[in-house]
Amino acid sequence: MKVREYIYVLIGAAIVALTFNLFLLPNQIASGGVSGISTILEAKFNWEPAFVQWAFNIPLFIAGVILLGKNFGVKTLVGTIFLPFVVYLSKDLEPWTHEPLLAAIYGGIGIGLGIGIVFKGRASTGGTDLAAQIINKYTGISLGNCVAIIDGLIVVTASIVFSIEQGLYALIALFVTSKTIDLVQIGMRSSKMALIITEKQEDVRNGILTKIDRGVTKLTAYGGYTDFERPILMCVVDQSEFTKLKTLVQSIDSTAFVIVMDASEVLGKGFK
Repeated sequence: MKVREYIYVLIGAAIVALTFNLFLLPNQIASGGVSGISTILEAKFNWEPAFVQWAFNIPLFIAGVILLGKNFGVKTLVGTIFLPFVVYLSKDLEPWTHEPLLAAIYGGIGIGLGIGIVFKGRASTGGTDLAAQIINKYTGISLGNCVAIIDGLIVVTASIVFSIEQGLYALIALFVTSKTIDLVQIGMRSSKMALIITEKQEDVRNGILTKIDRGVTKLTAYGGYTDFERPILMCVVDQSEFTKLKTLVQSIDSTAFVIVMDASEVLGKGFK
């Protein structure tokens, strides 16, 4: 298992590095993170991106260990060092496109895919993620907001150094990256969670168990107006089974109250 996790880290970091050189750097798309900083500094001062990334990543890793007092693990250190190494090795590759919009989309997909694979290895590539954790500890600002602030400042800087259009392309790449990471982490298989309030709970429960072959959990609840006990049936189904569930409930009790939510990830028998 440990070997597999290291393989994930190396493959993911390599994908991020290749995506950077094939799509983002040639089109001057600074979509956040240390790679975005290196893109700006390469354009402004002609500094080698790999060296810039090492210059930021390694001190941030050390600062994270000292200031946060956490053991980030060898895998994160491997990702922190290996990613700029692949950036350096692949710096002479020909870009796959010079169309900024395509570069933003494909670049976002590649970065998201690589980071998602690194996350599967239970590690990270360091960089501004560690900076965000340090800011979070000493300011109380939420981690998500810290990441958004750092990436936002990088995108704004790119808009000033390059152009407003380049800043917009960077935002597109950031959005595609976040969605791709979710896709890698969660997968394409989506599920729905339904909360069902009905006067015919036994009939609905039996119908779900026998006709849809899904489990049901009965939750204890009380009506806010009547203060009477009104049990809630909770059921999780695949996207493809949701219409069948809805039709079943309506056929048994047309007055049933049903609340439906997306279940981003479901683990257990019958699912993953």
